[in-house]
Amino acid sequence: MNRFASRGLLTLCLLSVGIHQAQAHSADEHAGHKAAVPSNSQENAQVKFANVSLLDQNGKTVRLEQDLVQGKIVVMSFIYTSCTTVCPVVSSIMGKVQKQLGARVGTEVQLVSISVDPQRDDPKRLQEYARTFQRGPGWSWLTGSSQSITETLKGLGSFSGDLKNHQPLILVGDGDSRHWTRYYGFTDPALLSKEVEKLSGLRTHAKHTAIAMEQQP
Repeated sequence: MNRFASRGLLTLCLLSVGIHQAQAHSADEHAGHKAAVPSNSQENAQVKFANVSLLDQNGKTVRLEQDLVQGKIVVMSFIYTSCTTVCPVVSSIMGKVQKQLGARVGTEVQLVSISVDPQRDDPKRLQEYARTFQRGPGWSWLTGSSQSITETLKGLGSFSGDLKNHQPLILVGDGDSRHWTRYYGFTDPALLSKEVEKLSGLRTHAKHTAIAMEQQP
């Protein structure tokens, strides 16, 4: 084998090793995501809202419970912008829920997506990411300090401490009644919209009941 052929073979070998390492890194980065994706399931949830300051995609300081949850029916997801597997699917599901609920989003209903990677996801990055999925008002994308995000995620039962083990999860609940449901996996948007309708119906029923009781002699 001549010198040029040897060099060519060496180059091909190095390229092969490099490609293999890149593929292994990519697989490792999202291995937890793939392994953690459960079959679709749901459970009643108890949530606690940390009293911490967060930032939305416009750089505005907000407090999750006081500014976005109270008085609203909320659909909430957990994502990070550098994720290329699970998170775009979850965000797409949220986008379909927004479309199905129409003008109610931003009035009766609030959508919230919280970044689990606050060190990289600043408001500008979230704003750019949101353009792919959001159509209209009523959808807040939140980040903040690592401590604030950690406290927030722990209170909502969605903290993993490892991006690779971050599971697809959407919370739906009524900020007034404290009735919340966790949906695991890639949930049908129609199911989430149906839960919103159910919570809205319970609100209406409770309101009518309260009025009827007030009118009793």
